[in-house]
Amino acid sequence: MQVRGYTCVRRDVDDDASLTGGVCLFTSHLNPSNVVTLHTSLQAMADRIHIHSLVTVCCVYLPPNDVVPQVDLNQLVNQLPAPFILLCDFNGHSPLWGHGDTNSRGRQIEQLISDRCLCLLNNNEKTYFHAPTRLFHSLDLAICSPVLLPLLKFEADQDLHNSDHFPLLVSHINGAGIRIRPPTYHFHRADWDKFTRLAIITGIMVKNRAVDDAVLNVTEAIRNAADAAIPKTSNLTRKLCKPWWNSSCQQAKKEQRRAWGIFRRYPTTENLIAFKRAKALARRIRRQCQRESWIKSKCLQSHLQLPANSYGERSKQRMAFIGNLLFRYWKHRLCFVSITF
Repeated sequence: MQVRGYTCVRRDVDDDASLTGGVCLFTSHLNPSNVVTLHTSLQAMADRIHIHSLVTVCCVYLPPNDVVPQVDLNQLVNQLPAPFILLCDFNGHSPLWGHGDTNSRGRQIEQLISDRCLCLLNNNEKTYFHAPTRLFHSLDLAICSPVLLPLLKFEADQDLHNSDHFPLLVSHINGAGIRIRPPTYHFHRADWDKFTRLAIITGIMVKNRAVDDAVLNVTEAIRNAADAAIPKTSNLTRKLCKPWWNSSCQQAKKEQRRAWGIFRRYPTTENLIAFKRAKALARRIRRQCQRESWIKSKCLQSHLQLPANSYGERSKQRMAFIGNLLFRYWKHRLCFVSITF
């Protein structure tokens, strides 16, 4: 599994017959990190990340029907370098994190927090949606070392993002430690005449000076000239926009979120049907825009690459291939694609 700009560490389920379970942790390339080796039979993965300081982040998943000894949880916590953050799907029930009842797994987690003097970041927000019963529960937990409690804030995302769990958002209380992309020079937009006039290196900069001082003077002269004559890129992270995303997709997404907000406040059957209808419509619009954008890009690519004498025949063959491919892909959806050119 690969995501651009991130390093992935994962632990899959050993049992091939199981279709659920496993943990995965993505860390940004902007933050130095290294994997923490855990000697445990639990489904857990940990990474030590340098954000504002060194923090260990551990993801844990405990299946609801598994019997987990308390000693295994204690041994897992003992292996985590402090300070640490535990992001867990424990499948435990307890009023401590906003659940209406308590089960044995919930009592285990309560004992772990009490024995290890840990802090619970959850604030009674619901983190799981059970579709068959249309009920919201608190199953996912964020637990941290006491030293991190004043520095962190917790919230659950309001959108499921096509899952049944709401993402947990744990962030620094004042945003400290957030890494930004370092700016670089736009050399193709540089004013080299101005740079030549400003980058003046005289003999007095290096005469009768230590090597380090001379290098510093020359470097500052070049850097000051570059800052004045060469534009820099923004230090904000570039947003990778999808070429097929348009106003139709944006409006469909807005309607889906509006329907979800109504259903979340009033979980009735009618509101659930309205949300599913809006979700299906938004998905259909996105796929249609993706398909149209892909066909348009392929047609443009063939127009730019083919020689003039073979353009007509080659383009017809390519469009026929595209039409056949799309028809076969959408045939099982009872959707027929019409292509004209």
